Amino acid sequence: MRTSSAADERRLLIGVVIHGPEVVDTGFALRAMEWLEGHGDVVAVLGGTMGRVAVIDAGLADRIDISRRRSPSQSVQDLQHSDLTVLLNHAKSRETGIVFGAIVAGRARPANPLIQADSGGRFVAALSNPSDLSNAIAERLASHFGFEILDACVTDDNMRQEGDAIVRRMSGVLPGERISVNGTVIGTATDTCVEIVARDGRIVGARGIDLKMHGLEKLPHVDLRSAILRSGSVRRTAGMLKPRLGSMRTSRNGRFAIIDHAAEDSFELASDASFVITIGDDTTAIAGDVLSRLGIPVLGIVDGDLDGICSGLVMPEGSVIVRVRAGNDDIIGKAIKSISENRRPASLDEALDMVREAAGDRIISVIRCDGR
Repeated sequence: MRTSSAADERRLLIGVVIHGPEVVDTGFALRAMEWLEGHGDVVAVLGGTMGRVAVIDAGLADRIDISRRRSPSQSVQDLQHSDLTVLLNHAKSRETGIVFGAIVAGRARPANPLIQADSGGRFVAALSNPSDLSNAIAERLASHFGFEILDACVTDDNMRQEGDAIVRRMSGVLPGERISVNGTVIGTATDTCVEIVARDGRIVGARGIDLKMHGLEKLPHVDLRSAILRSGSVRRTAGMLKPRLGSMRTSRNGRFAIIDHAAEDSFELASDASFVITIGDDTTAIAGDVLSRLGIPVLGIVDGDLDGICSGLVMPEGSVIVRVRAGNDDIIGKAIKSISENRRPASLDEALDMVREAAGDRIISVIRCDGR
């Protein structure tokens, strides 16, 4: 008679990396985690700003760790002590899902087995280090959800060198979609084949994109190899879940943050602030949507050139939007940054007074938001 050893009795430790808001909004992340919990102990983490918002809206913040902003590949590396890791995402198409999995696996190179389950492309693939155990889990997972088992695309060939320039290709792009780099829109896709060219940390050209020079000017130094590239909306499934809005902060602790075209960093930049000054239309829209879950009001400086990557988003209660003449949001934003170095407003209303002084007759309107 065979006796069980401690190793036999130990439950599997399954790491789960959840990427993007769509896989949460559609409910697949929760269903997949519940299924995996029937096969072992699950530790789930998430990276990315809008994914955090979706987790909060879904009421899953106690089951999915959103405490740190980590890329999918970094999260996979963090979980390589588990018996296997499952990457959950909801890509726009099977093609983009396969490419995404290849990129994550190529960057992470985990020591343990890595499986991808894509509810958008409806497939499961073993990305690296397959074992009898991980193959069995992958097959059962695919069968349970009616997905197809695919051979992993292990080659991450979306990057190449051309002389002293780096060229990065984007997949699954639709003509007419806005293209953003680290949250800043740089143009509109004119083709399904899109490539971005960078040299010495600056984007110097593109193929398949009608470039927006004003957007390029806003970008600081860019590491194109690790930059977050996005086509289309930041949350394609916005509206599927009711926003869980936080109660408005009323503290006058004098702590505030300025977010200038870095809306993806809103959680980190504003975690201890009583209010936030945002510069730019898309930045204000995205940061406002994120901060509405924390109850942190924003003072947004915009000029009406919203790029349409953030439809369906909400603003925190108590926020104020200052619309200025076209092309002036960045100029006034720089002035506010300079003024705030020596004069620190203790409240949003004091900051609004500063904006009025800096903008003068360039202000078109001032709108107060009630959080809806």
